[in-house]
Amino acid sequence: MRYLVPFSLLITALLANYAVLAADDLSFALSLKEHKFTPSQLTIPADKRVKLTIKNLDSTPAEFESQNFKAEKVVPAGGEVSLYIGPLKAGTYGFFDDFHEDETKGTLIAK
Repeated sequence: MRYLVPFSLLITALLANYAVLAADDLSFALSLKEHKFTPSQLTIPADKRVKLTIKNLDSTPAEFESQNFKAEKVVPAGGEVSLYIGPLKAGTYGFFDDFHEDETKGTLIAK
């Protein structure tokens, strides 16, 4: 019984921190159709961790990849995936579909 109050306080503190983190979640989206990203240029805030959701509207899988900000994720045909990137310093970062690298490219700008 003597541990009930400290344990309850700990749980309350953890849940409060989780709520703050969830409220700070910045989300952005890209879609992929006919081997083109929309938008082809995406601006995100610098020095923030962001959630990026990629929706593949094509009938073939894609592999979202960036060597600049170290991301790689297969997006199934007709499916979507989410990943977290950053925090990134202010600058311009390239990304592409590794399965169609010559035609499917985009730019991420952190400001």
